[in-house]
Amino acid sequence: MSTIIPVKNRADMLRRAVDSVLAQTWRAIEIIISDDGSDDDTRELGPALVAAHPGVVHYIWNPNRGAGVAREAGRQLARGEFIQYLDSDDTLWSRKFEVQIAALRAQPECGVAYGWIRLCRTDSPPAETAHKWSGREMRSLFPALLVDRWWNTDAPLWRRSVCDAIGPWSDLRYSQDWDYDARAGALGIRLAYCPQFVTDQWHHAQARQTGHGRWLSPPDRVRFFTNLHRCAPAAGVTTNAPEMRHFARWVFSHVRECGRLGDDQAADALCRLVMQAQGKDSIELKLYRRAAAILGWSRVARWSERARSLLGKSVGDDTQKQSWMT
Repeated sequence: MSTIIPVKNRADMLRRAVDSVLAQTWRAIEIIISDDGSDDDTRELGPALVAAHPGVVHYIWNPNRGAGVAREAGRQLARGEFIQYLDSDDTLWSRKFEVQIAALRAQPECGVAYGWIRLCRTDSPPAETAHKWSGREMRSLFPALLVDRWWNTDAPLWRRSVCDAIGPWSDLRYSQDWDYDARAGALGIRLAYCPQFVTDQWHHAQARQTGHGRWLSPPDRVRFFTNLHRCAPAAGVTTNAPEMRHFARWVFSHVRECGRLGDDQAADALCRLVMQAQGKDSIELKLYRRAAAILGWSRVARWSERARSLLGKSVGDDTQKQSWMT
C-alpha cells in the first residue's frame, strides 16, 4: 500500500499528514514524500522522517514544477498494489486503507474505492456531514465530473493497475487532479462506495496547493477544458446530457474571461469547444465569434458582460449546482 504525498514548504502539516498514514490499521505501507522544490525546513524534515521510519518513509526532492509532477515522481517509485494520493495539508482516518482495500477486494470489477470527506477548519468544529458529493454513492466519475470535481485527492484509493492505465499526471499547475480523474473516467473505471468518513480536508490560512483560487492561465484553460470534453464522450456522456449543457455554459464563461484578459487565441479555441460540446450550430455563437473577429475578443467580452448586467440575465436553466453548494 503506497501513499504519495507531494509537499512544498509545509513542514508542520507534512508531519501531521505522515502521522495519519503511520496510524493506519492496515500495516503493509510505504510513504513516499515527493518534495516539489521546498526551500524551508521541509527539506530537513523529509530525511528526518526517513531516519525515524526506515523502510517505510521515503523522501525525494524535485525542482518546483507543481503538485502533479511531484505526484508522478512518487508514482514512479511506488511499489504497492494500491495507491493513495494524500495532500500534505490533509489527514486520513485510521481505518481508511483497511476499509477501502476490503471494498476493492470484495468488488473486483471496481478500480477505485472512495469514502466521505470531513471538512475541517482551524477556527471552527469539523463538519458533521460529508463534504461535496463524497457522501453520495456514485458508480462512475462522469457525468458529474463535468459539473464539478465532486471529491478530493484524498478520498479515493486506487488500484495500482488503474493508475498505470491512466498514465502520467499532468503538469498543469492547477486542476491537474481534475484532469487525472477525467482520464480515469474515460477508461470507464467503476467506483466502490464506502459510506463512512475516510479523510479530513483542512481549510487554513495557507493556500491549498491543489486549490483553484488563482486557477489556470488562458492556454492552460484550453488544455484543461479540451481534455475534460474529450474524456466525457469516452465515458458515454452525450451532448444532450444536462451535465454537458452545463459544461458548455461553463466554458463560455471562460471564453468571455479569456477575452477580457486579452488572449484572443484562447478565447477563440474555447468558443469552438463550446460549439463541439453543444453538438449543433449556434447562431448566437457564430455571431459572437464574427463580432470578436471584427471588434476584438476583449471588447466583445466587455460588451457581452455589460448587456447581461443591464438585462439582468441569470445564469440559465442549464447551469447546475456544484458539489460544494449542496
